[in-house]
Amino acid sequence: MISTVYTGSLNGLDAHPVTVEVDISAGLPGLAIVGLPDTGVNESKERIKAAIKNSGFVFPLKKTVINLAPADLRKEGTGFDLPLCVGILLASECLVPTPFLEKACFIGEVSLEGSLRRVNGVLSMALMAKQEGFTALIVPEANVMEASLVEGIEVYGMRHLNELPVLFLHPPSFMKPINRQELMAAATQPQAVTVDFCHIKGQEVAKRAMEIAAAGGHNMLMLGPPGSGKSMLAKALAGILPPLTFDEVLEVSRIYSVAGLLPTEKGQFQQSLIRQRPFRAPHHSASKAGLTGGGSHPKPGEITLAHRGVLFLDEFVEFPRNVLEVMRQPLEDGVITISRAQQNITYPAKFMLLAALNPCPCGYAGDSIKQCSCSEVQVARYLQKLSGPLLDRIDIHIEVPRLKESELLNPDTDRKSQTTAEIRERVMQARNLQAERFQGLNIHCNAEMSPQQIKDFCQLDSAGQGLMQKAIQKMHLSARTFDRILRMSRTIADLEGAAQMQASHIAEALQYRSIDKLYRLQKATQLMAI
Repeated sequence: MISTVYTGSLNGLDAHPVTVEVDISAGLPGLAIVGLPDTGVNESKERIKAAIKNSGFVFPLKKTVINLAPADLRKEGTGFDLPLCVGILLASECLVPTPFLEKACFIGEVSLEGSLRRVNGVLSMALMAKQEGFTALIVPEANVMEASLVEGIEVYGMRHLNELPVLFLHPPSFMKPINRQELMAAATQPQAVTVDFCHIKGQEVAKRAMEIAAAGGHNMLMLGPPGSGKSMLAKALAGILPPLTFDEVLEVSRIYSVAGLLPTEKGQFQQSLIRQRPFRAPHHSASKAGLTGGGSHPKPGEITLAHRGVLFLDEFVEFPRNVLEVMRQPLEDGVITISRAQQNITYPAKFMLLAALNPCPCGYAGDSIKQCSCSEVQVARYLQKLSGPLLDRIDIHIEVPRLKESELLNPDTDRKSQTTAEIRERVMQARNLQAERFQGLNIHCNAEMSPQQIKDFCQLDSAGQGLMQKAIQKMHLSARTFDRILRMSRTIADLEGAAQMQASHIAEALQYRSIDKLYRLQKATQLMAI
């Protein structure tokens, strides 16, 4: 007898429908799986045999052939265990086919005693099942909340294989009550505050730049000596970011589901999704694959895990040059493409890059108090990893200087500083203006504007045109830098609630592109060629 069961297979972040065909016929007892299964799927043979026997069913002592169609799609992961078991039980007539089966999709891993275990990528599977017209999705109970994020499909959670007869005969008994309104409300929560801006002494210019970066989603680079507060500023940035929308929660949770990084605490449905904007801070020893993703079984890297959030690279120049240069494409296009001999995978990568570095190996080049002990050649070697094209893709460049004695000792400094809540309120107002402006355009902030959208929303008056003309002549701006300054000016105008960009907004944006100090340090590279 032949049976047919439906499931899915992951390829990157996307899931593709897979049909499991099981044929049981006379012949020597054995189990064969065909259809391009990987090692993990092939190893499931002994696992599903033991699971079926220990669940009270009889495993057929006949020739059993399982085909996974389409045969040209590679099948990976342990999520095929449940559909394979269902297919075998149907083909051996241990289960009776019902109309429920025709529009049902199965996914799950089984243990030797028949219980179902959590699997990765269920959110992508649920989206695929809805698109393919399935009306039911059967998953391990631990994956129910994750799958329930997708509306328009019934989700059934199973604990054990011995529940299959009841599921086929009486599906409603497996329905878990899900309050979607409560789920959506819990998903959109303010970002957690780890460091309040009012507790950071001084650095008012850096704080203002942080506010602009958060309001418009702009990339930012901080240059300063050790101990000036760069890392603390980076931690404080998370607190002023706007909360994720429910669509963004779905988008980010899908990435973490495929990567196997969704929280798994029991009893709290909020823990089945990513509720706050990601803040990723990989160590500078991270490899190229660790940052971009990939591997024998491709998984998202740090760039993708920071999607809709922040990627903080401390000690920026300590990262290998090839690792830094690979960020050019995602910074420009918002995606990262991994090319392999057998497949190409594209991951989303719309993140804010926040980088911090010292001006030289000892960290004190240009410091007002401590003298630098590095030679010009050492400084050149230290900074040569930062290419012009990479710096050109970072909107905001600021110096974070050593704090003065008055800033460190004055007890009124904290009281005069603005709190994270006050800054976040202004950021939210600016983001709301951008949401209204970009309604229906599939972009979320000013940093994502295309050249055509820049022409539509960043129009210059006569004073602004004159200022930009002088800036182009004196600063030798590239076309990319010109567009980034306009995007940043639009964000500054939004923070003030101004409908029209003014010369003052452009002037402030231009000062954040003034990285003469960094370029002067890089000129030391020329000495190496002399």
